[in-house]
Amino acid sequence: MPAHPTPVEAHNRPVLIFLTVCTARRASILADSELVSLLTTAWREAEHWRVGHWVILPDHLHLFCAPSSPASLPLANWVRHWKSSFAKRAPSGLRRPLWQGGFWDRQMRHGESYAQKWDYVQNNPVRHGLCNNPEEWPFQGELTQIEWHDP
Repeated sequence: MPAHPTPVEAHNRPVLIFLTVCTARRASILADSELVSLLTTAWREAEHWRVGHWVILPDHLHLFCAPSSPASLPLANWVRHWKSSFAKRAPSGLRRPLWQGGFWDRQMRHGESYAQKWDYVQNNPVRHGLCNNPEEWPFQGELTQIEWHDP
């Protein structure tokens, strides 16, 4: 399982994390309007972290998130919370467990462009052959505008 270093605020920049979470056994279950709605609800209710841009593919998701306050839960606790909340609400016919253990996270660093990272993530459905251009993919959005000032 990947290490999850504690996010560090530096250079007067907010903490911004790029997060990837996969389904158990990479099951292709997430690209479904009902499940996407359940996920976005779980993210809104798990209020210790704010979700910015996100893209949901059939077997994994990518999102950018930032702590809501300096006293926010650790990232791992927050991810565990919304995964559990989603699993409790998901249709009973889905094979359990729903989520792969753990997740991959990477803190955005000084000099990195949030816009460029978002462009890369938004093009993920195109690279996977799920659509011809990013605008066609219905399972993407932004819950909260997260300020990130590119240098």
